[in-house]
Amino acid sequence: MKWLILLLGVLSNASASVLIKVAMTPPFSFPSLDSPRTALENWPLWLGLLLYGAAFVLYAAALARLPLNVAHPILTCGAVATVAVLSVVIFKEPMPWVSLLGIGFVIIGVLLITSQSSKS
Repeated sequence: MKWLILLLGVLSNASASVLIKVAMTPPFSFPSLDSPRTALENWPLWLGLLLYGAAFVLYAAALARLPLNVAHPILTCGAVATVAVLSVVIFKEPMPWVSLLGIGFVIIGVLLITSQSSKS
């Protein structure tokens, strides 16, 4: 159950980041005081904020069940890798091989950092 909570936290965090990006691209725009209606109609912004809140709650729930030195690297690394992949798939952003290599190193690093901690 603790791993499912952490996985849902990763997915909520990554989805929130993608939705905020959508909220800042046409036909949506950055909310301003000059046009409050624009902010109200920007549903990806509100859904992204809601998912960031959900990610926070899920992260807190994961911390109640996992050590900080396990939960935080997994959440962070998982969100970074997921956002990187989604940015290519959804926004057609480039993904050079060096970036893929970097993501691989980050994942390996998190596995090394958490391998001994998760056994206790």
